[in-house]
Amino acid sequence: MAGFDEIFARVKLATNTRTQAELAEVLGIRQSSISDAKRRNSLPADWYMKLFEHLGLNPLWLKYGTAPMYLCPEQGHSSLEARGHPLSLPENAARYNEPDAKGIIVPVYSRQEAYNPENPAASIGKLNIPVSFAHPGLYVIRFDASSMEPFVKKGAYVGLDTTRQSVASGELYGINLPHEGVVIKRIYIDSPNNSLVLKSENPAHPAMTLPISEQRHNIVGLLGWILQKM
Repeated sequence: MAGFDEIFARVKLATNTRTQAELAEVLGIRQSSISDAKRRNSLPADWYMKLFEHLGLNPLWLKYGTAPMYLCPEQGHSSLEARGHPLSLPENAARYNEPDAKGIIVPVYSRQEAYNPENPAASIGKLNIPVSFAHPGLYVIRFDASSMEPFVKKGAYVGLDTTRQSVASGELYGINLPHEGVVIKRIYIDSPNNSLVLKSENPAHPAMTLPISEQRHNIVGLLGWILQKM
C-alpha cells in the first residue's frame, strides 16, 4: 500500500505544483484542506475525481503508481469550465497516454525573482505545455531580457531543469545573479582560472565570470526548452 507522502508526491508531479497554494488552486479547494489531509495522512477521495476530471489522470496511477498515468477514452474530454457552455467544444479525441497529445498546466515565474526552492516566489501566471515537457524539477520563467537574442527572444517562456545544475561547457543554463534575478547564459569552464565564463548571444552584452566554487549557489538549472514566437 502506497503511503501518503508517495501519493502526494505524484499529485504534485502531475499538477507540476510546488506550493500548497498552487495545488489548492488546481483542486479548487482551500489551502487549509491540504494541511488537514497531510495531518490525517490520507488523500481525500474527491481529489482523485477532480484530478481525473481536470487532467484525465488515472486514479490507480495516483494511488499506486500503476501505469498508464492518463486514462485513454475513445472520445474527447471536455474541461470542467467548458461543460454546459452553449459555445463550448470538447477537445479532439486523443489517447491520453501519448505525452504530446495531452497538455498540463504549469506555473510561470518572473525572471526578476531569484530562484529559491525552499521559499518559492508567487507565480505570475500559468502555461499549458505538453506532458512530455513537464518533469520533476521543472521551473518555468518568462524571459523578458534581450541578452540571449536572437536565440531566446524577449518574452519567451523558458523551462529550466533544476535537477541538472552541474556544468557541461557550452550549454545554456539559468543563473541567479544579484540585482537581476534569473538570467540565461551559455557557460564555458575556464579551468586555468578556476572560473565559469557566462556568455550572452547578444553581442551588446559582455561576458561575465563566476568562480566555480559558487556554481551550486547560482546555477538554477539546465535550459530544457523554449517556447516563443518567431
